[in-house]
Amino acid sequence: MRLILASQSASRRAMLAAAGVPHEAMAAAVDEESMKAGLRAEGVSPRNLADALAELKATKLSHRHPTDLVLGCDSTVAFEDGTMIDKAASREEQRDLLRRLSGTRHKLHSAAVICEGGVPVWRHVDSATLHVRALSDAFIDGYMEAEWPAIGHCVGGYRIEGLGAQLFARIEGSQFTILGLPLLPLLDYLRTRGVIES
Repeated sequence: MRLILASQSASRRAMLAAAGVPHEAMAAAVDEESMKAGLRAEGVSPRNLADALAELKATKLSHRHPTDLVLGCDSTVAFEDGTMIDKAASREEQRDLLRRLSGTRHKLHSAAVICEGGVPVWRHVDSATLHVRALSDAFIDGYMEAEWPAIGHCVGGYRIEGLGAQLFARIEGSQFTILGLPLLPLLDYLRTRGVIES
């Protein structure tokens, strides 16, 4: 049985490859931004938004590959009050976001949904709480110099596997989740389906 990752995310592909999971990555080709805008207008929570977008990606690609397992993933990041954090549109916007995050904590939700024959057969949403230390302007300037524009595609503006680790005083939750995939529950399910050895 083939596993298709409905994503071109380098970090998700790397996690699956490093864990020894055979898979093929394909773009889901969904209008994620309009779907996200609609769900947010309805007041959907950040956690449920990640779940809905993961399902959308998996379902769409699963209709084109009905005999395969299709894995859709999505992550959302939000301040403690539930206000969503989006990808920064510019370097200055990212700098402002880092100032707002400084000395606070926020939640990251990563969802994974597997569809088969166009129908969800498995799902898991995991959350992590990230405590950002107090960041000096000098640190933010140096960080931006080193990391921009690479972090422009990262919600929150950090790559936890790299220099972004320096932003945090403490993290509660799985690093896999922060990287965009609740990997251990996924591996458990893939073993039950015979995709990997049990």
